Amino acid sequence: MTRPAWHNVAIVTGAAGGLGRVISNRLAADGFRVLVTDIDGEAAARAAEGLPGDVASFAIDVRAPSAFEAAFAAASARWGGVGILVNNAALTRTTPLFDISPEEFDAVTAAALKGSFIGCQVAGRYMRAQRYGRIINIASLAGQNGGSATGAHYAAAKGGILTLTKVFARELAADGVTVNAISPGPLDLDSVRELLPPEKLAAVVGTIPAGTLGDPDYVARLVSLIAAPEAVSAIGATFDINGGLYLR
Repeated sequence: MTRPAWHNVAIVTGAAGGLGRVISNRLAADGFRVLVTDIDGEAAARAAEGLPGDVASFAIDVRAPSAFEAAFAAASARWGGVGILVNNAALTRTTPLFDISPEEFDAVTAAALKGSFIGCQVAGRYMRAQRYGRIINIASLAGQNGGSATGAHYAAAKGGILTLTKVFARELAADGVTVNAISPGPLDLDSVRELLPPEKLAAVVGTIPAGTLGDPDYVARLVSLIAAPEAVSAIGATFDINGGLYLR
């Protein structure tokens, strides 16, 4: 059976750097067409320039439904449709619990949790209408264990993403749309090393049973696998990649 070419069109949010850029690179290398998006449109454009394959960029504020709708329209105009959304955008902060202001709490949860909700909602409507889609939410170990190296607001947002994944998965499964989450532990990324001072990072690594930071490209390969048309039975799952820090 020949599948429409747009089944392999992916939008990745928060993709100007960090894990989002690694995911975009892996999808492009695996033959997907990728719209690299970020709130910083210039940074997204620079990231897209260094990727292989058929790639474009787009500025998107994940807190605005209209921004998602514009991204879907742009990708559809270029490639004929969109088959995949990777909700990766987040604002990571390590502010101590009792120092988190209401404003900072709102900013962090808006980027990750509200952004993922809006992305799932916009993509869900779009994909339900076309009877096909793959939505992949990037959660975090912090949302499962309360977060030992990140702020409470970040942990709460990522925990909420896990719940939203189940809700949207149940709602969209009969329409040919799958919704899943990947929950990484600490990854070997420049963004992680910039977030944690060397002594704290070393302490975090010391708690990981595997004894090492996770491989971001392995997480990206998992995204590619779940994004495939054959992943029809992966529905509402959370894939843990945490080096043994959280077992269930």
